[in-house]
Amino acid sequence: MASLAERKAYREKIIQALYKAAEGNRLLGITGTKLRDDLGIPDADIAAACAYLEGEDLITVDWAAGNTPAMVMLTHQGIRFMEAKEEEQA
Repeated sequence: MASLAERKAYREKIIQALYKAAEGNRLLGITGTKLRDDLGIPDADIAAACAYLEGEDLITVDWAAGNTPAMVMLTHQGIRFMEAKEEEQA
């Protein structure tokens, strides 16, 4: 299992990738397989990161068998969270 620093980094990578892909449209998502392959996150860690972000109401996840994220999408709250982070950096 990943360390705390790795888990936080995985969550950040996932939400950043979703925000970039969604371009403000919460109906656009990414498959869990694409996230895993593009970000290089192990299966168990991507599932844990998605479950955490879903628990924070930042993303929604359609789960496949074996706790595998089939489709991952930002929620309205997730978009607002990322927009606020973007404004802070500006």
